Amino acid sequence: MTLKAAFIFVAPDADAAVHRAVIDTPVVKLTAVGVKNYAAAVEVARQMAAEGFAAIELCAGFGLEGAALVKQAVAGKAAVGVVRFDNHPGLGFKSGDDIFA
Repeated sequence: MTLKAAFIFVAPDADAAVHRAVIDTPVVKLTAVGVKNYAAAVEVARQMAAEGFAAIELCAGFGLEGAALVKQAVAGKAAVGVVRFDNHPGLGFKSGDDIFA
């Protein structure tokens, strides 16, 4: 059985319809998706949970507030995990909460 998993990263000019890639291994089918803000992440996560993704990992650009929004959006249909930086180097050493919340 292959695990359907996702990695969602947040970058201000990302378009979830365009900035997407799939890595298909015998054990995990991983879909990486770029989103422009927390609202887009919530929509993508909700869709993925409905499509049977069992695990969604969020990049370190998501702060606590952003991660909570995604967790709430999937309503227990997928496990949500978070990579953590206190201050993300790709976001000017800020948390996504400072930029996107």
